[in-house]
Amino acid sequence: MTKRVIVTGGSGLAGKWVVEDLVEHGYEVMNLDRVPMPKRTARTLITDITDAGQVFNALASSTAAAEFVDDLEPKPIDAIVHFAAIPRIMITPDNEVFRINVMGTYNILDAATKLGIRKVIVASSETTYGVVFAHRHRNPQYFPLDEQYPVDPMDSYATSKVINEVTAKAFHARTGSDIYCFRIGNVLDPEDYAKFKVWTKDPGMRKRIAWSYIDGRDLAQACRLAIEKDGLGFEVMNIAADDVSSDVPTAELLKRYYPDVPVKKQMGEFETLLSNEKLKRLLGWKQQHYWRDEAKKHG
Repeated sequence: MTKRVIVTGGSGLAGKWVVEDLVEHGYEVMNLDRVPMPKRTARTLITDITDAGQVFNALASSTAAAEFVDDLEPKPIDAIVHFAAIPRIMITPDNEVFRINVMGTYNILDAATKLGIRKVIVASSETTYGVVFAHRHRNPQYFPLDEQYPVDPMDSYATSKVINEVTAKAFHARTGSDIYCFRIGNVLDPEDYAKFKVWTKDPGMRKRIAWSYIDGRDLAQACRLAIEKDGLGFEVMNIAADDVSSDVPTAELLKRYYPDVPVKKQMGEFETLLSNEKLKRLLGWKQQHYWRDEAKKHG
């Protein structure tokens, strides 16, 4: 039986890979976004996620690919992948970042709960750890950053993501449905690997993101695995590559840029500082795209 998935923000940097991967694996997918997908991989229903009425209507709509197919009757939705958001600070006023991200997520989870959709994957962020968009250099409490870390951001974007995780947990408490929050690292398109020529010359450029990265295609794989993995309840998982996005070993990066931060475990030579151990343990995720290999292809 075909599974039906709604992806919000499927026209964006990360969402487009999720839609493409799901379609390739036989899912019926509809995209909710403010603009259509550039490649038209799936049908886009133009939707403002901050409007609760639009969200309820969209989640109860037909996911058929076009208006002239034989069956246009709305069918039950198996899962939602919620990526629609203002993606960072400094492109809209701070209060708009917060409002859109928080209310958009609330509306999606509220409608999903009341319509009986029992699987939602919510895009959270590595920024929740409070380092990325801090007003100035800020040491984390420890490395590697894991899901038990006491998140304490100061910016509107990361704060909105923390609120969204709390909101997701509250909706899970009501129904026991599966809601998985992904704290996603720096998402890369294939063409982004050409930038490593510059990035590797100055390792400090990626210090704030703890040199994390995730190929959009590997992120899409994580979303599909999450859709296929039932029964975890509410979970928060980091989504990051196994390695740092630097040709400087992890120990040297720590010594050079975070010398006073405690390190909780013995780190591998280039091991990520945004721990992905939980992702691998719960979903069986395996990285497919490494920056060194991709940089050779696209450099």
